Amino acid sequence: MPPPPSTAAAAAAVQHLESVLPRLTSVPQYKQFHARLLTSGYLGSHHGLRARFLDRIALSPHPAALPHALLLLRSIPFPVTNDLNAALRGLAASPHPTRSLLLLAGRLLPAPSPPLPRLDALSLSFALKASARCSDAPTTLQLHALLVRLGVTADVRLVTTLVDSYAKCGDLASARKVFDEMTVRDVATWNALLAGLAQGTEPNLALVLFHRLAENFQELPSREQPNEVTMTAALSACGQLGSLQDGWYVHEFAKRLGLDHNIRVCNSLIDMYSKCGSLARALDVFHSIKKEDRTLVSYNSAIQALSMHGHGGDALRLFDEMSTCIEPDGVTYLAVLCGCNHAGLVDDGLRVFKSMRVLPNVKHYGTIVDLLGRAGRLAEAYDTVMSMPFPADIVLWQTLLGAAKMHGVVELAELAATKLADLGSNVDGDYVLLSNVYASKARWMDVGRVRDTMRNNNVRKVPGFSYTEIDGIMHKFINGDKEHPRWQEIYRALDEIVSRISELGYEPETSNVLHDIGEEEKQYALCYHSEKLAIAFGLIATPPGETLRVIKNLRICGDCHVVAKLISKAYGRVIVIRDRVRFHQFEDGNCSCRDYW
Repeated sequence: MPPPPSTAAAAAAVQHLESVLPRLTSVPQYKQFHARLLTSGYLGSHHGLRARFLDRIALSPHPAALPHALLLLRSIPFPVTNDLNAALRGLAASPHPTRSLLLLAGRLLPAPSPPLPRLDALSLSFALKASARCSDAPTTLQLHALLVRLGVTADVRLVTTLVDSYAKCGDLASARKVFDEMTVRDVATWNALLAGLAQGTEPNLALVLFHRLAENFQELPSREQPNEVTMTAALSACGQLGSLQDGWYVHEFAKRLGLDHNIRVCNSLIDMYSKCGSLARALDVFHSIKKEDRTLVSYNSAIQALSMHGHGGDALRLFDEMSTCIEPDGVTYLAVLCGCNHAGLVDDGLRVFKSMRVLPNVKHYGTIVDLLGRAGRLAEAYDTVMSMPFPADIVLWQTLLGAAKMHGVVELAELAATKLADLGSNVDGDYVLLSNVYASKARWMDVGRVRDTMRNNNVRKVPGFSYTEIDGIMHKFINGDKEHPRWQEIYRALDEIVSRISELGYEPETSNVLHDIGEEEKQYALCYHSEKLAIAFGLIATPPGETLRVIKNLRICGDCHVVAKLISKAYGRVIVIRDRVRFHQFEDGNCSCRDYW
């Protein structure tokens, strides 16, 4: 390696290289710069320039750049910590973050290689980000131990990254424990745990944490004051739970902090209000955003809201408006296709699909298959599956099976069920749909055979349950529930409901009870579905005229759909039900789905 030039010349040369470095954009340019460092002697003598070059290559989007960065790291006789961190950072952000962990363990650079330098807080931070992206909880635990051993537990940013890594790995208990043990936090720490709980399995705990923060925020130091990220995490939890009252609380708190016009918060409010069944409020927030401030996410959220609530025509019109100012992405097309699907706009859906300016993925194809299947165009739906540029997955065959069940086509149902078995699917819905097809044709021996297969494969049917929120408290009901403290009142209310809606012509749709049992037993089985119990409780627990909101984990059955329509007419109530697929808004005897679901 040549000796470095004189001090003045070296300073000028380094300054020139520093100015060139940000303009490097291609792998050939990286190699030229690397050669210049080698021939000038700066590769070994100027650690700062070398580390910044490594960082530049490691974060480059070019596939060949990162391997070159590792080659450069391996060629350095005595790498320093900054060199290692540049490579760790690039690998952690790459499509293969596990390689960052391999580098940290010293297994990525084959012998003979220089010894790795001493790790610092940044090294651990990049490694924790990699383990979070890999959802590698055991590695996060090992890094936690290393963090303690190196004595860097006072580094707030690093420990915040540890909380985030535990949360993203699904170890929410450890994330909470680390959070509670911190003596100093900042807002990023709160946000890391909030987002982890909200997007994981504990949205209830996310809201408990948010209320703790909101109720004491005036006493918190400035570094812990809530920001727009805090609001979006809390709103995500509200949307998951369908908790409109908590959503209102978060919205009001955002107003107090002057964050209600922040575009990220507005986008989250649209999503939250939509998922909580308040389409009008979601659209109010969308229309409150100035046109020039609306982002791709703003339009996607509003189109998705309209689609989920069955307003496919409005979703199409908003999509057309958006297309004049913002280029749609895959999420936009999926949202508008779902709107066409829920509204039965088959020709419009096919037109949008054929005009897509992005490459369709399996979800886009799945929506088209569902669109055609619901409309009874089963041959076209099947042809779409068979003509896709990639193999059909489990969800697509389940979609075809659902269409076959809807239209009572046994042959297609059997074909789809066979394909699902070949793909290794063993969920209860597959068996139930096939069983329902047989039962609708009174083929009880085939029904028994399917149920025997379920028992032999240890498959259990997911029980139906529903939630309704009354005065900020979520009440859960399962089919035939007698666990609620007011169950006797609820059952009496149900008897009165049946009596009143019978005057409007209600007759139980016993075809929905697909068992070989007597008519009276079928009527009893129908009467105590979880959504009926939730609606009955809402009627006795809320003042007249108040909107009732119910969340159901499964698709609403035909009889419950008829009953909800008649209750809305008999009792003068608006009833909003969010099932596994979409929203139904019942008002004055009609449903927003127009009975197309």
